[in-house]
Amino acid sequence: MNRLRNFGFLLKGVSRLSGKNFERHARDLGLSLSQCKVLVYLARNEGISQSRLAEMSESDPMTLVRMLDAMEADHWIERRPDPSDRRAHRLYLQDGAKPVLARIWKVADAARDEALAGLSAAERDQLMNLLERIQSNLSALDAGDKAAPGPQRRKA
Repeated sequence: MNRLRNFGFLLKGVSRLSGKNFERHARDLGLSLSQCKVLVYLARNEGISQSRLAEMSESDPMTLVRMLDAMEADHWIERRPDPSDRRAHRLYLQDGAKPVLARIWKVADAARDEALAGLSAAERDQLMNLLERIQSNLSALDAGDKAAPGPQRRKA
């Protein structure tokens, strides 16, 4: 059997098991994987819109709104009006999120170390380089799909 035919299944399986491993480590945080993803993506993309954050974190938009409401009440995030769209908001971290993010990173480091156990530093570096190249290939294809015109509709 051609091992490359398992590429997508292998990636999905690794992703699923990696998420479960993170959640096992994160039990003491009192946060779900989804909440952690939202905070991490926001930390990397301050000023992002709610809709873009939902897309990046693979969150249902309505669920994300409830999550952001709770995070805002805990003083972890703030919503600021979008200067170019008065109906939208931009999201920013507040100082209250910094200790939470530090704990998330500590958990992520432990989970990643377990997942990559037995790989040398050079192998880890090579793995990341290859995955980044694959991601770049797929992102370019996705961008091309978004730029391509949709199917033509027939006039009735």
